Amino acid sequence: MMPRVWIVILGLFAGVYLLKAAGPLVLGRRALPGWLTAASNLLPAALLAALVATSTFASGRHLQLDARAVGLVAAAVALWRKQSFVVVVIAAALATAATRALA
Repeated sequence: MMPRVWIVILGLFAGVYLLKAAGPLVLGRRALPGWLTAASNLLPAALLAALVATSTFASGRHLQLDARAVGLVAAAVALWRKQSFVVVVIAAALATAATRALA
């Protein structure tokens, strides 16, 4: 018998595949409304922001402010100063490491 985890994974696979296939089948060659196109263009940024916030401030089911938050602030400052991606990552890593070393 197949473990439950694999049943769930296969079910999710089938559901995602059906959802992806439904779009072209339902819309055909029609264009999406402008508001829907604009909203769908904002979704990746919103999802990324949610992932960053969750991995930075969540510890299990609790809100936690620790060295990760300092690293996020350092990355935000580097982005605000229009630094390259490598500089942003290094600034965040250094700020997090320094905060952990001092705490």
